[in-house]
Amino acid sequence: MTNDILNQLHDTVMQRLQADASTSYVASLQQKGLDAILKKIAEEATETVMAAKDGNAEQIVYETADLWFHCLVMLAQQGLHPQQVLDELERRMGVSGITEKAARESSSG
Repeated sequence: MTNDILNQLHDTVMQRLQADASTSYVASLQQKGLDAILKKIAEEATETVMAAKDGNAEQIVYETADLWFHCLVMLAQQGLHPQQVLDELERRMGVSGITEKAARESSSG
């Protein structure tokens, strides 16, 4: 179910990246470039943090949905698919976060 929703959203975002910027929010972000998309992600991340600090469950869900949506826009703009992120999360299943971080640090030199 979750993967179906992500795939549907990805397909919609991909279509809207090609749409007219005057009629599509996603296309207007695409037209403004990567920096505008990243700025929206930062804005939504901040709003998500603030909602969590306030402890308002409904607002947390709303802001997290905005954050995830804008991350999907960024992934699509970069030619990536949400399945790649899901695959990475699956790869990490059962691996301690401390172990995973240490592996990344040792491989980056």
